[in-house]
Amino acid sequence: MEIVVRASTMVVPAEDTPRTKVWSSNVDLAAPNSHTMGVHFYRLNGTANFFDTKVMKDALSKVLVAFCPLAGRLKEDRHDRAEIDCQGQGVLFVEAESNVNMDYFGDFAPTLELQKLFPKVDNSLEIESNPIVVVQVTFFKCGGVSLGLGIHHSVADGASMLYCLNT
Repeated sequence: MEIVVRASTMVVPAEDTPRTKVWSSNVDLAAPNSHTMGVHFYRLNGTANFFDTKVMKDALSKVLVAFCPLAGRLKEDRHDRAEIDCQGQGVLFVEAESNVNMDYFGDFAPTLELQKLFPKVDNSLEIESNPIVVVQVTFFKCGGVSLGLGIHHSVADGASMLYCLNT
């Protein structure tokens, strides 16, 4: 399976958001320095704007106003404690194409190939180098789409991300 990235952009909040820092709890600090990833698959449903990435980016920019820490970056404070620096830097949004149909994944059992459906995040870099949230929309030959989402594990859990996603 080959994935070709068509575009990679930072989606920032649609309006100015508070410039502040959010303290990390001890539970947050115990989380691994990595993104928790999840992928959702959608078959072509025939609607005119099925997974229109412009619509998706516009909606995401509006959501980031209410969830502004997700547009920030993790950084270490003067005591080397991780915190969220809310400066509106944005969420990484990647648009990609695949040369296979969704049926290629069979029963969607976890494989290393699924990692290609997420933006690459280098966790060996300083924590402020990576966005807190990363998104990749991959279009398949059959017209289907995958939505790969990642959020830094120390910022939110799966339930929190699902709440944001449903907003």
